[in-house]
Amino acid sequence: MQIVGYMILLVFYLCYFIKMFQQRKQGIQTDHMGKGKQGIQKKIEIMMKGAAIATFIIEILSIYLNTTTFPLIIRIMGIFLGIIGDIVFIASVLTMKDSWRAGVSYEEKTDLITNGIYQISRNPAFLGFDLVYLGMCLMFFNTILLIISLLAMMMFHLQIKYVEEPFLKQEFKEQYLQYYQQVNCYIGKRTGFK
Repeated sequence: MQIVGYMILLVFYLCYFIKMFQQRKQGIQTDHMGKGKQGIQKKIEIMMKGAAIATFIIEILSIYLNTTTFPLIIRIMGIFLGIIGDIVFIASVLTMKDSWRAGVSYEEKTDLITNGIYQISRNPAFLGFDLVYLGMCLMFFNTILLIISLLAMMMFHLQIKYVEEPFLKQEFKEQYLQYYQQVNCYIGKRTGFK
């Protein structure tokens, strides 16, 4: 169980850092969390980054200590959620190509991506994070891991609602509003749209 937990995290974070490294080689700044922002947007991005780092640390400790109070079947469900989270995250990063960023950049122009996995989720990278976090909680449950994972997931949602969506509405206007009306925040198309 511990090896599987480490592998899920390794695949997830390797994808994240390999993409960041590839973009850096092309002169693209990937990490924009808290940079060039003020007020609530800056606070949300900084808190989101801190929560993500804290969650990673608690996940590693939980795997190392092999903490859990759940039966094997629940832990196996956690494995499947973690693997699905990896797949969703990788698909989102690959689909975004060079438009992928961690945080919003007001200086760099990117394309609005609505194809691939973005046809069924406006935020598949965050969905991938959430699924990995939930998977880790089921595999290595402890109260601290649950609390920090929920905090990180809440910060991701606030990032979407108060930073990314306002930016995308301003940047892409009608194109984004049409996409927003057709595809759900996390998963699924909205009914009544083709």
